[in-house]
Amino acid sequence: MNVVVFSGTTEGRALSYALAELGAQVTVCVATEYGKIDQGFCPGIQVKSGRLEQADMIPVLQDKTLCIDATHPYATQVTQNIREAAAQAGVVYKRLLRPASQLPQGCLVAANAQEAVRMLQSMEGNVLLTTGAKELLPFALLGKERLYARVLPLESSLHACAQAGIQPAHIIAMQGPFGAELNKALLHQYSIRYLVTKDGGSPGGFWEKWEASQACDVQMVVIRRPEEDGESYQDVLDFCKEWMAGCR
Repeated sequence: MNVVVFSGTTEGRALSYALAELGAQVTVCVATEYGKIDQGFCPGIQVKSGRLEQADMIPVLQDKTLCIDATHPYATQVTQNIREAAAQAGVVYKRLLRPASQLPQGCLVAANAQEAVRMLQSMEGNVLLTTGAKELLPFALLGKERLYARVLPLESSLHACAQAGIQPAHIIAMQGPFGAELNKALLHQYSIRYLVTKDGGSPGGFWEKWEASQACDVQMVVIRRPEEDGESYQDVLDFCKEWMAGCR
């Protein structure tokens, strides 16, 4: 079985390894060289790095058996492109979707970054952004003195911080996962009053952020997950196993 996994997530990496161990030939597509390094090496897996538009995906999918979309829950445009490319290539499509969290009481919930900014404009105090570099620009309206950003240690991340007016001394360039204790230390170090995050679930360190915010009396602001249908890691893996068994 020849499978394409669009990845860049913990689940996508785990699934690609599991499929290779079962004997599938797996092509993993990730957006960046950083993602390629994070994916690592495993026999039976070929990794392609680089951002792909819908038209670029079709040649990758042709002559393949199955397309698995294991991209981030917030990458809605990417998912739409993958779904449509798979349809055009005539490849079976499966969406591996990380389960949404049951958000705890006490969170402020925003539909998007712009709504989170409107909330925070009426509040005072430092803001720690843990949403990823792509979501930083709308927060520039809050003023550079208030903003701190935790981003991946990449040149593109630093460029995004500069565009949002975030000062170099306010940039925390680190790769996770981050435990609750480190989160607490950062909240204390920078006198943070508001922590802005996406619902990344357990793989994205959501509960470690919540634990730290509770311990430090910091208000968590959560950007709500987009509405989307998908299947769990186990369901997708079981489907692949049944498919492979039927091909033998």
